[in-house]
Amino acid sequence: MATQKTKQKIVAAFLSLLAEKGWSGFDMSDVAEAAGVKLSVLRGAFASKTACFRAFLADIDQKVLDSVDPDMTDEPARDRLFDVLMSRLDALQPHREAVRALMAAARKDPQLALTLNGEARMSQRWMLTAAGLPSSGFRAQMIAQGLVVAFSRVVEVWLDDEDPGLARTMSALDKQLDDGEVWLSRLDRAAGFLKPLVHRARTSPRKERPSGDPETPASPSAA
Repeated sequence: MATQKTKQKIVAAFLSLLAEKGWSGFDMSDVAEAAGVKLSVLRGAFASKTACFRAFLADIDQKVLDSVDPDMTDEPARDRLFDVLMSRLDALQPHREAVRALMAAARKDPQLALTLNGEARMSQRWMLTAAGLPSSGFRAQMIAQGLVVAFSRVVEVWLDDEDPGLARTMSALDKQLDDGEVWLSRLDRAAGFLKPLVHRARTSPRKERPSGDPETPASPSAA
């Protein structure tokens, strides 16, 4: 069984290869060689590149959760989320080239993008938790998915932002959060409109079909 130190070496090797060769430019055997571990050890720790990526995200999540500022507790929810997402970019800073390679690969491979999206959505739910926002339920799932898209757009700006103060990145994050608030307001209005209709459909009594009237399938034109 791989120790925690060995797992960290493996993930570091994975990130180094990702930055140098891109997602499709190396195999798991290359990760084992770069990390200096046997294939059996690598297989026991991480079965795929996606598993390595998942471990990387978990480590970033942990760093963000460890850095949550207790002084932000009384600040507005938007400000708390802004602070959390900027902390996430700080945690990603040492791995900028690996992130760049990952984004480039996802743009070319829809299946990979879908896989990475699922992993990123879990991370964004933790970011909601870090910001003191609800992270469970359908609404939270929708917000988390929206954050995946919004944060990826911010990352695209961050990758080329050479300003130490990250002015362009912060401006992009502000805009994405503004757009998110508009989108969420529309979602809530739609939910409020549909709620009474759904309730009525659930509570309306069903009309019973006369016992002598066999059910007749609808014709295709009746759809």
